[in-house]
Amino acid sequence: MTETATTPLTGKALLQKVKELEHLRRRETAKLCGYYSTTKNQQIRVNLTSFYNAVLAAKGIPLSQEGRKDGRGREATYRAIVHKNGQIVIGTTYTESMGLIPGDKFDIKLGYKHIHLIQVDSDRTLDENNGSLEEAEADNSED
Repeated sequence: MTETATTPLTGKALLQKVKELEHLRRRETAKLCGYYSTTKNQQIRVNLTSFYNAVLAAKGIPLSQEGRKDGRGREATYRAIVHKNGQIVIGTTYTESMGLIPGDKFDIKLGYKHIHLIQVDSDRTLDENNGSLEEAEADNSED
C-alpha cells in the first residue's frame, strides 16, 4: 500500500498523488496526502475541507481572499452605479490606490459609452502608456 504523507502535500506534488490514488475513496486519498489529524484518543480524523481547498489552490483556484487589509469592507469591483440623483460616486479604494488627495482636479471627456477623467494638476501628470502618475518637471527658470 502507499505510504501516508507526514506533512500535507501541496501544489504539483498533491495533484500527482491525487492522480495516482484516483482508484481510492476520497477520505483515503486525503489521508494519504497528509490531510488528517490524530485526536487525543488516537483516532484519525480526515480533514476533507483542507484537502479540497489545497487541491483547488493547486489547480489555480484559490478560495481565500488574502488581498484584504483588515478583512472588513468590500472588495473593489471597478464598477460604479448611477444613483437616482444622476451622480456617480468613486470610492476611497480607487482614489487612495491612485494617490489622489482632496482638491485634485480633473477634465471630463465624454465618449460614446465611456467617460475619461484626466487629472489636471501642474505638479503631477498621468503617463498614458502605463497609467501611472509621474512627477512633472517644473520649469522654474526666470529670464
